[in-house]
Amino acid sequence: MNSTLQNWLHEQIADLKEQNLYRPLVELQTAQGGRITVNGRRVINLSSNNYLGLANHPALKEAAVRAVEQWGAGAGAVRTIIGTMSLHEQLERRLAEFKHVEAAIVFQSGFTANAGTIPTITTKEDVIISDELNHASIIDGCRLTGLPSEQRPVYRHKDMNSLEEVLKRSQSYRKRLIITDGVFSMDGDIAPLPEIIALAERYDAAVMVDDAHGSGVLGGGRGTAYHFQVHQKIDIQLGTLSKAVGVMGGYIAGSMALRDWLTQRARPFLFSTAHPPAVVAACIAALDLMERDPSLTQRLWENTRYWQEGLRALGFDLGATETPITPIIVGDEKKAQELQRGLFEEGVLALSVVFPTVARGRARVRTMPNASHEKADLQEALEAVEKVGKRLGLIG
Repeated sequence: MNSTLQNWLHEQIADLKEQNLYRPLVELQTAQGGRITVNGRRVINLSSNNYLGLANHPALKEAAVRAVEQWGAGAGAVRTIIGTMSLHEQLERRLAEFKHVEAAIVFQSGFTANAGTIPTITTKEDVIISDELNHASIIDGCRLTGLPSEQRPVYRHKDMNSLEEVLKRSQSYRKRLIITDGVFSMDGDIAPLPEIIALAERYDAAVMVDDAHGSGVLGGGRGTAYHFQVHQKIDIQLGTLSKAVGVMGGYIAGSMALRDWLTQRARPFLFSTAHPPAVVAACIAALDLMERDPSLTQRLWENTRYWQEGLRALGFDLGATETPITPIIVGDEKKAQELQRGLFEEGVLALSVVFPTVARGRARVRTMPNASHEKADLQEALEAVEKVGKRLGLIG
């Protein structure tokens, strides 16, 4: 091995540890749930995106097993060769129906959906206008277009005056695409979609919404666009199959023309093997459950209110959250990591988030109540947070 490279790697890792920015991987030793085993210890799980508790649901497991028996373990090819099974087409039709759009196309992940779609629908004659707190996959998707920075302007977070300023000075471009998260993943706040759409219509711009954290959570499970009842006015919706749906993948929902173009030119779609049959069948089963059983979403929100009201009563700063994403804002990176370690000692898994995922000085422990939690789980976790928070001087 090359010593120059290896020495550099060791130096970078040591530097991260010195700045309290190093995050070791956490090994999950049981299936996902409200309580899990990590490092041999049973803990309350407040770190999962498994919003509706579907990742270990019997209906999804049964569907996955049946699919393996009928279709095999793998798809065997990319979608554009011979990897498109009837199951894949069925899932995409179900997603289009679920989102009330003409068509949908599934990618290997939400990240690849953004990385594949944004460069495919823009050219050197266009401009992409992005919220400053958009997800990393949007940022990377914009970079992959190869457009210079002046054609990738950023507007201040949820600031409509800032967005309008960018729209005014970009009117000479052929196409303008506004991209925003529906729910912002680190703070849990919601994009003002009605106002964004009003500006888009005024200045002849298209709108793309990354609804990874709105899917299954808002709008009866259909997402942020349905929460605001503006779904017919959005050109491109990104959804995820790996959070509330509980399995794996991402998708783009919109017009049939959009789907057709992406099947021809989106590089992650063209050059990645299709999802295994078990994944596809489990996703279909999850959509069936989400449509059939609204109590899943209701339970998620009941647990969210209980958890957030308890934290606020203790005096914790939860920032701007409007969703189950519940950041306990600490500020100092070292304190955030100490809070994570202290909570684990008390039987609660809640991971710290530090730079570069969030800005320096905005470190937090990000907690995620979900539908699989019992009230007793959340009450026990509140007692642990209070105990550790007082010990660290975070609350009185």
